[in-house]
Amino acid sequence: MEVLTNKLTVLKHPLIDHNLAIIRDKNSSSETFKNALKRITYALIFEATKNIKTKTKEIETPVAKTNCEVFDDDYQVVIAPILRAGMIFCEVAQEMLPFSNVHHIGMYRDEETLEPVWYYDKRKKIKQDKSKVQVIILDPMLATGNSGIDAIKNFISKDILEENIVFMCLISSPEGIKRIQRFFPKVQIVTAAIDKELNSKGYIVPGLGDAGDRIYNTPD
Repeated sequence: MEVLTNKLTVLKHPLIDHNLAIIRDKNSSSETFKNALKRITYALIFEATKNIKTKTKEIETPVAKTNCEVFDDDYQVVIAPILRAGMIFCEVAQEMLPFSNVHHIGMYRDEETLEPVWYYDKRKKIKQDKSKVQVIILDPMLATGNSGIDAIKNFISKDILEENIVFMCLISSPEGIKRIQRFFPKVQIVTAAIDKELNSKGYIVPGLGDAGDRIYNTPD
């Protein structure tokens, strides 16, 4: 694990590097792509959840009683995949956080303006005490940062604390990271790689192409 700032974590591990190579390869099939991405997702979720609140609970083993740390059920954990590509993270996230609520965020990028266009915002009721709500936004690519910023704004408008939001992605651009940090310096960013730059079409270079198309096998 490589930590660049206290609000930006870039995971560094041979297993991640190997699977990133598989994902980047244009010749990888949709199935191969999804399996490699899933393997990386476990590591990303571990890091993205490191600040989830716990409480002490007494349990009894076959040998004796002992105190253990368990998730604090007084807190609400919201998983927020940005459709459609963010759904690839959701299966692993729900497997590791079965008590969490899923909040689907539907938006796509206008290819001319590069701005996000909203079409869906389906959420579970958020508990009244917003200080006890923790949100993990899931999106494979942090490119221009426009979609990420809109998703974060969506939760802050519901009185979720900025410091309780994590943005988790597979690959990031320097431009996207800078934009999120400029507008929301308290949001934690967790990523597996920071690539060189964005091209004129707003795609990450070298990147991996369109994550949604490659995940769902829907090329142009």
